[in-house]
Amino acid sequence: MAIPTRWHPIRQIARFDPFPELEDLVRSFGLHSPLARQYEHTLEMRMDVHEDDKGYRVTIDMPGVKKEDIDVSIEGNQVTVTAEVKREQGGEAEKELYSERYSGKAFRSFTVPSDIDSGSAEANYDGGVLRLVLPKKAGSPSRKLSVN
Repeated sequence: MAIPTRWHPIRQIARFDPFPELEDLVRSFGLHSPLARQYEHTLEMRMDVHEDDKGYRVTIDMPGVKKEDIDVSIEGNQVTVTAEVKREQGGEAEKELYSERYSGKAFRSFTVPSDIDSGSAEANYDGGVLRLVLPKKAGSPSRKLSVN
């Protein structure tokens, strides 16, 4: 049985390589790889969201990120998670030949059906996994709309 994967438009473009020998030639001169290759490596924040009567539980995979480089903001029913991945740079005598690890800023934003009580929200980061507990704001219950 095949495991379904998420479609990522930039990754599909980056995989298209009509001239693999040309990239090897460019790399042999010590130059950087083509621009499309640089977009292939991004921080993917895979996420699970669960809801109960009290609120939402969110689990986000964020490997390689330090706790102090994560920012979570809540505005109404919208949550935005921003992370910065920093890599150690080698010495002056050392040159990078190849790298697949991501460095830079990434963010993920999502909305939930009800407003969130940001004063009671909690965030915990351990082992590359960010866990958010987002209680629903009192007085703003979600409602179902009838379809006419």
